[in-house]
Amino acid sequence: MKFHQAGKLIIFVSLVTIALTSICYALFLANLWWANVIFFSIMIAIGALILRFFRVPTRVINKVDDGVLSPADGTIVYVGPAFEHEYFKDERLKISVFMSIHNVHVNSYPITGDVSYAAYHPGKYLLAKLPKSSVDNEHNTIVVRNDDVEVLFRQIAGFVARRIISYPEVGDRVEQGEEVGMIKFGSRVDVFLPKTAIPAVSKGDKAVSKKTVLAYF
Repeated sequence: MKFHQAGKLIIFVSLVTIALTSICYALFLANLWWANVIFFSIMIAIGALILRFFRVPTRVINKVDDGVLSPADGTIVYVGPAFEHEYFKDERLKISVFMSIHNVHVNSYPITGDVSYAAYHPGKYLLAKLPKSSVDNEHNTIVVRNDDVEVLFRQIAGFVARRIISYPEVGDRVEQGEEVGMIKFGSRVDVFLPKTAIPAVSKGDKAVSKKTVLAYF
């Protein structure tokens, strides 16, 4: 287990703040035992939550040449047809993965190939479960081409998330399961596939980045 580079400053500042706050409390405010238990329990919980959020677990990639891996941990909230407005501009098979604050938030490439499109869009911070958040919220769209197949996936910031971190540039050669970036403090990833793709998951299923096969070509 390691922690993501993007979170190391936040972790350091947060833990120092928690430590200083705890010291000040112990020196000047600590008196009732039950109040002390509540206070220090809250401080420990906040520190643990921050460490948990930026964790990067070690995983063996479940590579599939004829399929698409989930780019995110979370719950499948949609599987079905949808119009893709930005790049394909036609109807596709869409699979959406919602990430709660408890999920790992490091994202990965769903297939091996070349990045043919990458575009960041500022926007709102609506609840990520809402369908319109795919268009209205801050989001980052990436398309990977492998031979004649293109897969589009979109990192969408949510109500709590305030920053999308994404590394790819057009022309990059990427590998299935390789890290693409992360969304700080939760959100959703939409994956758009050819209409002929065969879903391997259903609404309500749990997905694991680098492991779960979303669909087969």
